[in-house]
Amino acid sequence: MSCTLSIEPNDRAKPSVVKSRQHIFQDLMARADQSPNSVWLAQIIASWSVGDGVLPDSLGLSPAQFQQMIDRNFPGYQLATQASSGSCLDFSRMLEKQDLEILLAQFAANPGTETEWLIAMIVAACLGSDHLWQDLGLWSRTDLSAMLGYNFPELLVRNSKDMKWKKFLYKQLCEAEGLYVCRAPSCEVCKDYPQCFGPED
Repeated sequence: MSCTLSIEPNDRAKPSVVKSRQHIFQDLMARADQSPNSVWLAQIIASWSVGDGVLPDSLGLSPAQFQQMIDRNFPGYQLATQASSGSCLDFSRMLEKQDLEILLAQFAANPGTETEWLIAMIVAACLGSDHLWQDLGLWSRTDLSAMLGYNFPELLVRNSKDMKWKKFLYKQLCEAEGLYVCRAPSCEVCKDYPQCFGPED
């Protein structure tokens, strides 16, 4: 006599609900504190949660920093530390990591914990191959410029010609070291102008 295993409807595995980036963003904003950075952090986290951008586990922060950021900016929100994208950045090939951190810290309007988190995320995103706003998980270049303008206003002023942000940050590093590898007398006459100043969509 053979036996067949019957599964009652209540015992069946229920499909997990996959939330959209917009839904996660709305959930985060419903818990957000009063920091202006919460909007940009919510965008970054929502994108990261669905596998967008290049930020690795814990958004490039230490697990303790990650939890502190969630508790402070989005109290009560539960979030795993693993990156949905599986991204694992190789900082060993980023010789300029410390220089970028110093550069951003130098121009920080409000030095402190929140700024340190943003600097860590920005530097991690610089390892990606897309535009900085995309690698961070922000929703547009406008959002990136607004975030940088609030946290690093002098950098926004310096980027008066609206150079692409990754190019601009690395240009600042070169100028700080007295390196001028570009031979064009001005950006306007350079044949690579579109690569530095073209639209970012």
